[in-house]
Amino acid sequence: MRIWQADFYRRPQKDGMGQVLWELLICDATRSFEYEATCLQRESNSSWVASQLQQAAFEQLPDVIQVFRPQSLSLIEQAGRSLGISVEPTRHSLALKQWLQEKNYPISLDKPPPLPLPENLWGEEWRFATLLAGDIEEVFGDRPMPILQMPEFLLPINLGLASILPVPGVIIYGGRQSIRLARWLQQACPVALNYVAGVPDGLVLEAGLVDRWIVATFADQEVTASAQVYEQRKQQSQGLHFLLVQPDDSGRTYTGFWLLRVEELLGF
Repeated sequence: MRIWQADFYRRPQKDGMGQVLWELLICDATRSFEYEATCLQRESNSSWVASQLQQAAFEQLPDVIQVFRPQSLSLIEQAGRSLGISVEPTRHSLALKQWLQEKNYPISLDKPPPLPLPENLWGEEWRFATLLAGDIEEVFGDRPMPILQMPEFLLPINLGLASILPVPGVIIYGGRQSIRLARWLQQACPVALNYVAGVPDGLVLEAGLVDRWIVATFADQEVTASAQVYEQRKQQSQGLHFLLVQPDDSGRTYTGFWLLRVEELLGF
């Protein structure tokens, strides 16, 4: 499958006539392929983007274009539809973000305040947990469950993590809401689950492109201490962590499993 990463946004600098320029940047995951083009703001539409995609492709259009910036998504989706290309909103566009950083272009996105998780999705309880890096793929890779999200690029072996390294995570015991919660999470597209200190402290789920959700709040000092250890372990695991939803603590049935990674540790 041929996958591109693309961004279409206003350039920080104007042209020699003081006019605003929009720039299209396209690359693949290894940056062995790169393409860039600019246009005046009045030309920045989906037709222009589609024509540039065709020029960049020569004779082979991509199967998927990944987009991380909400402001770019609509135009690239329209261009993709006209060419029969699927467009995937995702924060995981490392190569493109590295390229933007090299150009000193802004890549930080405005994020809304976190919203409470819908009440009808609340699980019965939750806890912090760890899994050895070497056990994750073995335990969950072939495990039958309704939802399993383990992208290859997030597998511990592909991140170079030692097999005995503890990877932190959170387990939610959903009870009767387990499958409903897992399906909602699948639609929300989890990215990271972070501890946020405050009054009270909380766990905030980063999802989609800029969405944020309050998964839990707590004021207990022991839970706060565990949350701090959870964040320390994320530092040691290159940001890798997990979220597991299961009906109860019997360990016999799993509903959903996600491998997640903190973007902030990568400089984004």
